Amino acid sequence: MPEQLTFHLPVRESRARGDFFVSDANALASARLDAPDGWPNRKLVLTGPAGAGKTHLAHVWAEETGALMLTPDQVIGEEVPSIAQPVVLDDAVPLTAKAQEAVFHLHNHLAASALPFLMVAREPPARWGLGLADLQSRAAATDTVRIEGPDDALLSAVMVKQFADRQLIVAPTLIAWLVARMDRSFATARQVVDALDRAALAEGRAITRPLAQKTLAALKSP
Repeated sequence: MPEQLTFHLPVRESRARGDFFVSDANALASARLDAPDGWPNRKLVLTGPAGAGKTHLAHVWAEETGALMLTPDQVIGEEVPSIAQPVVLDDAVPLTAKAQEAVFHLHNHLAASALPFLMVAREPPARWGLGLADLQSRAAATDTVRIEGPDDALLSAVMVKQFADRQLIVAPTLIAWLVARMDRSFATARQVVDALDRAALAEGRAITRPLAQKTLAALKSP
């Protein structure tokens, strides 16, 4: 039988408020972002492991506050003095020397304008390895909130969302089965969902427990 022709289409990730599942692992971070008036100096750093939902939560906050979403490279080309709205700096590290200068000026402008500034990174500012001392001191003085590693409820919800982003419906019992047998991390959840999506496409079948067993075994093999 000829090998089935498959098309692995780009994934459209939903970042709506309703798609952000709040659990014990991220409840504190979610609450802090809901109250920017309580951020010391109107600044906050949001940290957490890869795939934890940091960017999703930042997009929700930006949508609700009218904030400007920027990456460090985009800050370099931005007319900083003209910014008149809150700012989210996504993927705040690593920062090139040129980006550090630009982000330093952004810090100063937002502070002078009393505008909220949210920075998103995997690690707290003390581990950013910044070469610009003035920026390092400003970042280090910024309050930090962390999304912790996933509990079962959050990991299950993350996988449900990732399957839904791929327009796949998977039985809740199979989600629970997967969570009990895979490494407990957001990165692994994304890897498992992607592998199951590809396997289902390649074999032209629904995502079932036998397919999940086969896929997990392949992921765990050297």
